[in-house]
Amino acid sequence: GEGVTILNDTVYQLTWKEKKVLVYTLKDFRKVKEFDVNHDGWGLTNDGKQLIATDGSSTLYYYDPATFKLLKTQDVTEAGSLSYNLNELEFIDGFVYANQYQAPYIFKIDPATGAIVAKADLTSIWDRIRVIDKNADVPNGIAYDTASKKVYITGKLWPELYEVQFSQ
Repeated sequence: GEGVTILNDTVYQLTWKEKKVLVYTLKDFRKVKEFDVNHDGWGLTNDGKQLIATDGSSTLYYYDPATFKLLKTQDVTEAGSLSYNLNELEFIDGFVYANQYQAPYIFKIDPATGAIVAKADLTSIWDRIRVIDKNADVPNGIAYDTASKKVYITGKLWPELYEVQFSQ
C-alpha cells in the first residue's frame, strides 16, 4: 500500500496498482471493507471529514469515507500551471502537504483552490542521504503527529527519518 490515513478510529489503506482501498478497525486492525478506485494509489490523507487521494498526477481526489464515492477533484497548480507527480499526502493545519515524486520538493497546497502556497526544498537532506547510503532513493514520506505537532519526512530505502519544521 502507498497511502495510509486514520479517520474516526478507522484505518484506510490505498493500494498502489491494485486500485483498492482497504479499510480496517483501528482497535484491532480487522479488515471491515474494501473499495475499488479508478486510479493508481500514490497517497492518501484526510481533512477530518473526507479522504483525499492522489494518483501521481496533478489531481487531488476527495472521497466520502463511508462509501468511497468520489465527491470532487481538485487540480493542483503552481503559479497558474498544473503541478505533477503528487505523491505522499498529509493534512496539516488546514493544508494538504504533498511530496513531488522524483523531485526534492514538498508542496503546501490550499485545498480550497489547489494552489501551491509554499514549497520546501529537501535537496540538502536528499544529498546527505545519498552520501550515507548509495541505495537510498527519492524522498517519499510525510508523517504528522497531531499530538506533538511534529512533522517527519523520509524516503524510499532511506536509513534515516527526519523531524522537520515548515515555516508559516
